[in-house]
Amino acid sequence: MTTAWSGGRRPRDRRPRPRGVWIAGGIGVVLVAGVLLGAFLPLVGFLGGVTATTAGLVPFPFLRVTVVAVLGLVVVLALFALALTRRHTTTATIAVVLAVLVSIAVTIVPVVLVAVGSADRAGDVWPIVTELWQRFTG
Repeated sequence: MTTAWSGGRRPRDRRPRPRGVWIAGGIGVVLVAGVLLGAFLPLVGFLGGVTATTAGLVPFPFLRVTVVAVLGLVVVLALFALALTRRHTTTATIAVVLAVLVSIAVTIVPVVLVAVGSADRAGDVWPIVTELWQRFTG
């Protein structure tokens, strides 16, 4: 007979992960990869190309985009690790949905940063244009 004080332990059988956890994880990986390959990389390439063709008039904040992408990667991987270590399908599904939402948010951030940078740059350009116009017209 084993008591709490005798130090003996009965091995506990852990129940296996439900199939829904693996399905949710697989669907999440496919969706995040789709967002990465179908939206994030083409968008960043396009914005970088726009910056190159406008000779820097449209700024591309490379460092900020890189930091956001790396932080997003860490959060998405942590959410996937959380999802695949759960024993309830609902918890795993919530973590996977959050991972997909984070990947979409990370995809939107470069557009917002370029738009804000362009607006700031346009605000700097307008006084120069008006000054040149006044010099030209006398």
